[in-house]
Amino acid sequence: MTSIPRWVTAGVGFAVVWIFVAEAPGTLQGIAAGLVAGLVLSMPVAYTFRALFPGRSDLGRTPTLVRAGVAYVLDFAYELLTANIDVAKRVLSPSPRLNPGVVVVPLRVESNAAITTIANSITLTPGTLTMDYDAAANALTVHAVDIADVEGIAAPIRRWERYAIDIFGEDVDPESAPRDAVLEDAWEPPADGEGEADDTADADADGSDSADTGVER
Repeated sequence: MTSIPRWVTAGVGFAVVWIFVAEAPGTLQGIAAGLVAGLVLSMPVAYTFRALFPGRSDLGRTPTLVRAGVAYVLDFAYELLTANIDVAKRVLSPSPRLNPGVVVVPLRVESNAAITTIANSITLTPGTLTMDYDAAANALTVHAVDIADVEGIAAPIRRWERYAIDIFGEDVDPESAPRDAVLEDAWEPPADGEGEADDTADADADGSDSADTGVER
């Protein structure tokens, strides 16, 4: 199975994003020129920070990666547009509807690249800002201008996370149920050793099965 260093695929991905950031002309020549310029800029950066992209990328995943990457960019562009309109309405309203607060959004992705991509997407979207990342709980702390609808704040983050699972090859089921996003005051981090307790229980169950079947482990 053909594979290449993951930092290379990250560099290519950044080059594609550069086409949109640089507002390359919509012609084939303009897009090609934008891609070349993006590669020249992104590859040295991706190599310098290759520690953020460990492992190798399976080229057999390319169709899935491309689909997820395009979906991520389009979804983010939509959220960027609607968030700009929403914030503009709030600012121009005679009585601004502001109910700021902090929301904790647990994640399923675990790689630095995926977490950083999602966190930056949140910050770039008007009305929300990534404040912190809790590595122990694998959760982002997000400030929002209106926390009346916590699930509404988490909804685009959940979609970006599903795409990121495919883009970065995370060992997670994209359809698995994530933990609920909650207000910071109501957040209860996972208890220490909870995962270890589950592993111990699984080991005990395996040992019991082994004893019943007479299979040596």
